[in-house]
Amino acid sequence: MSDSWKPDRAVQIVAGTPPGGGLDRVARALEKAIAQAQLIDVPVEVLNVPGDGARRAWTHCVDQHPGDGHVVSISSPNLVSDFLVGIADFEHSRYTPIATLVTEYIAFAVRADDANLPDGQALLARLGDDAASVKIALSTALGNPNHVALAKLIKHAGGEVDAPTIRVFDTALDAVADVVAGKADVCAVTAASVLAELKAGRVRVLAISAPARLSGAFAGTPTWNELGADCVIGAWRGVTGPVGLSPAQIAYWERVVTAAAAQPVWQEELARLNWSPMLATGSKLHSYLDTERAEFVAVLDELGLLKP
Repeated sequence: MSDSWKPDRAVQIVAGTPPGGGLDRVARALEKAIAQAQLIDVPVEVLNVPGDGARRAWTHCVDQHPGDGHVVSISSPNLVSDFLVGIADFEHSRYTPIATLVTEYIAFAVRADDANLPDGQALLARLGDDAASVKIALSTALGNPNHVALAKLIKHAGGEVDAPTIRVFDTALDAVADVVAGKADVCAVTAASVLAELKAGRVRVLAISAPARLSGAFAGTPTWNELGADCVIGAWRGVTGPVGLSPAQIAYWERVVTAAAAQPVWQEELARLNWSPMLATGSKLHSYLDTERAEFVAVLDELGLLKP
């Protein structure tokens, strides 16, 4: 295999969310790490293509560049979950997965002044006794890791999984804003997405779907496991290229993202945004994606969301 390919014109990192959104945060951090170490000899730009729960970035951008190693996109589990629930006609196999980079765990947040939900146990009690009374704000789509985390909690509490009113937004930031505005009781979003409103004192985080407590602003926030609920689930972020990339193009990008993940600025972003490192390429990556897909099939079938 030849490793001689490298870009000869500007490179685009496509993010399916607006500036500040979850996919955009990863794209910006990757671009900074690449620039810090001068890993690419041509200009690198982040291209935001928001809309349709991040699906527009694939259908209106990445699909236009088959075999072009100058375009990559920030990917997530939604590529497979959207397909399995029937809201997209494409998944990982349509593109060229290059790497996973980080995992973000799911934070369940309420308005800071919400006396009806003082803590995670109170939310579990509501979900068990009267799940239909709880309005939930989610980002991107039903069936994604955020929704699966919610379903795990409702099932643990003994409630009806499909009972809550769920409002779905294109970005997690809009879901958080919905809670701040008092339109939803709870949002289930990646932890970094609540940081600004948490630091401003407008929301409280009841619990997080991590295997252990996060640090920084979330050091005092319990995990769902601590509260007795089996709910450990995260949403990874990675890099995926268009269909038809050559082995040399894939190898090039694997080297770039691996080197980027070793840069000080990347490590700083891990700490600042409470990301958990999850670097995987090659056979390890593909094995993980296959395993995750099988798990999604089982969970979404149980939820009644799996398309026929």
